[in-house]
Amino acid sequence: MTNNLDTLKSLTQTTRDSVEGYKKAIEKAESPAIKSALQNRCQSRERVLEQLNAELEKNGCERVTDNSMASDAHQMFMSIADAFESGDEAAIERVEEGEDYIAGKFREAMEDGEVDPSFRQVIQQAYQDVQAGERFSDMLDKQYS
Repeated sequence: MTNNLDTLKSLTQTTRDSVEGYKKAIEKAESPAIKSALQNRCQSRERVLEQLNAELEKNGCERVTDNSMASDAHQMFMSIADAFESGDEAAIERVEEGEDYIAGKFREAMEDGEVDPSFRQVIQQAYQDVQAGERFSDMLDKQYS
């Protein structure tokens, strides 16, 4: 049986890690256009993180404010910063991999038939932004590859 709060915490942690991944990517990016595009996505992802954290608080849980240190998501999004050392094209590829990863986690949660409807609604709203991030990374990949 799905533990709805565990699912929400996991998605919130992955979202937090993605925000940090974007911040590191922005620091390392060289192209002003890519920096600006990444900043816009980062701000959108920060809004999603705030919504997910608000839902956690509403359900008596603590907010996710720190990066995970051992999660696969953390490693995936932190690799974005490393990719910028190899140029913008490599970084875009890593952003795309990170977005595919987070989209997969949200998709899995959406497909879980045991997620409570109130949690499903919050997850669906966040998933819309994640899908936009996935489209964004695909667009960057096409534009800069």
